[in-house]
Amino acid sequence: MNTENKLRIGDVSDNGQITIIDEDRLCYLVKSENRGSVGLRTISKALLAEYVHYFAEYPGSNANKAREDLCGKTEIDRFEYGYTSTLAVMAKMVLNYANVLHVSTENAGIIKNKEQIYQQIFYGAPGTGKSNTIKKLVDEQNKICHRTTFHPDSDYSTFVGAYKPTMKESRITKDGVTTKEEKIIYTFCPQAFTNAYVEAWKTEEEVFLVIEEINRGNCAQIFGDLFQLLDRKNGVSEYPVEADTDLQSYLQKALADTTRTDISEDVKSGKKLILPSNLYIWATMNTSDQSLFPIDSAFKRRWEWKYIKIKNHPEENYQIKIGEEQKDWWEFIKKINEIIASMTSSADKQLGYFFCCAKDGVIDEETFVSKVIFYLWNDVFKDYGFEDASLFRYIDKEGAEQDLTFPDFYDEDGEKVNTERLADFVKKVMIWKRTNAEQD
Repeated sequence: MNTENKLRIGDVSDNGQITIIDEDRLCYLVKSENRGSVGLRTISKALLAEYVHYFAEYPGSNANKAREDLCGKTEIDRFEYGYTSTLAVMAKMVLNYANVLHVSTENAGIIKNKEQIYQQIFYGAPGTGKSNTIKKLVDEQNKICHRTTFHPDSDYSTFVGAYKPTMKESRITKDGVTTKEEKIIYTFCPQAFTNAYVEAWKTEEEVFLVIEEINRGNCAQIFGDLFQLLDRKNGVSEYPVEADTDLQSYLQKALADTTRTDISEDVKSGKKLILPSNLYIWATMNTSDQSLFPIDSAFKRRWEWKYIKIKNHPEENYQIKIGEEQKDWWEFIKKINEIIASMTSSADKQLGYFFCCAKDGVIDEETFVSKVIFYLWNDVFKDYGFEDASLFRYIDKEGAEQDLTFPDFYDEDGEKVNTERLADFVKKVMIWKRTNAEQD
């Protein structure tokens, strides 16, 4: 693959780390911004070509692995492989040139790196795409990622790690006969935080710890003294934390082979905990959940908050299928959210576009009742009332007016959806209007 002249002066990597400042026949002059430091580096085009070929063959590899596999295989000065992080980013710029930012030559030398958001919570109503937003920013960009989900039983040990019993096979020889025997031993089992922490200190690449449903757990209990690490300057924890004996013993072994030169002896030995600048902690929070463990203000202040708004996704074009008819999903969402807002005076209980999954763009009536109607009855109307007769009344077979309950959306056997009842309710939703009293 020919890489000469592939990158141009003024090109910027999509993460803002690398800017091409100048070039000649043999080299690129690049500005590299990493972990708060900025420097100019001369990168050999021949060496870059090696990295391009390497990542074309091994797209899931990383900078450190590339250096291990390539170093010493050419006559190029081995010292140049010390710029492996820069070379890896530039190689990916070549291979994914459509994602490279292009700026004018005169501005190339003064581009500022994008603001690094080390801790942020994506929050919004259910179905707005909070997890999907992180997926696009992290997973689909092939970032290193560790995930966990908080719940009411989460605690420090399930987040950081603890000693747990495990089975280990041992061999016993007696009277010349060797037999196998399994024994119970206790080993430290690292969890999501520790796994992400160790990996971040063993690489220069960005590492993400993603916490789903952060407000469903007791954050004070789960983070414990790790809370102090969230105060960061240039991405690095300002206030180190003493690791407990169990964690220290594990980290001492886990970090023994790290090649990073910016790791202190206290951190490498496991004695001190400090978050490195390449470790990002991102989380999601569903605003409709009535959490048993509210997040306190001190904890909130240490996070950036990204609101994910309810919006249409016309490229998806979801439809609700009721009987032989189809209704536009977005039109229904707009109307039902208007009703929810009038009842709750809040957007927290409203529905996002991805509240339920569509198969081939269609939400069938069983999915619609079990997901949408069930949510409305149990999490919205039950708490805020069924006073609006225009929505919650129907005429039975005898012509009598009845209160509409959730079981009415199924047939007498409870096996199939009552299509007629469902269609009638959706029709009433679509023509619903606020009363004068509500408008006032």
